[in-house]
Parts: sequence; C-alpha cells; structure tokens
Amino acid sequence: MGLLDDVIVNAKSAADAVGKRATQFVDVSKLRISAADLNNEISKRFESLGRAAYEAKKTDNDASDLTAESVKAIDELYEQLDAVNAQLAAAREKMICKNCGQENAQDAVYCSRCGHKLSDN
Repeated sequence: MGLLDDVIVNAKSAADAVGKRATQFVDVSKLRISAADLNNEISKRFESLGRAAYEAKKTDNDASDLTAESVKAIDELYEQLDAVNAQLAAAREKMICKNCGQENAQDAVYCSRCGHKLSDN
C-alpha cells in the first residue's frame, strides 16, 4: 500500500499546484479585463472631451469648466489604470519602471528600456 499512498499524495500535490496556477491565471485575466475596460473608458472620455471642445469652439462658448472636469476624470482613470498595471506586474512577478513604464524582472536593478534605477521606484 505504500506505493499507492505515494501516488495519491503526489496526485494531490499536483492537483493543488494546478489549482493554484488556475486561480492565478483567472486573477491575471480579471486584471487584464479591468485594464482593457479602463483604457476603453479613457478613450471614450478623450473622445467626449474632443467633441465638447469642437462644439464649444463652433458655437463660441466657453468650455473651460467642462474641460477641467474631463481632465480630472481622465487623470483619475489613469491613476486606476496605473494601480491595475502594478497589480498585473506583481502577479507576473515583474517590476514596472516609474520612469518609462517598462516591465522588468523582479530582481532587476536598472530598467531594461531607459536605464532608470528601479530601486528608487
């Protein structure tokens, strides 16, 4: 029975490892979907801002209040996107350079794109 017990223990360990990997994959997929949704919303806000600026110019109206609100909303969306991208990088065990946004290995000291020191992140 010792061999059968070993097989069962090994099968259980393998199933646990696969389950953890699947959960990690689902988490990364959810983060990617969230990032895509945020990018889509940012694009919509930029389009809306452009349309409002066009209409304001065409009708000689002042759109500075609307522009300020739109810029604030877009900036908030970018902050959310940065947070999601940081979570994605952490899930993939990567470090994001705050200077250029490049993903680097977790143990990297300098950015592979711009050379910025990553420990200052």
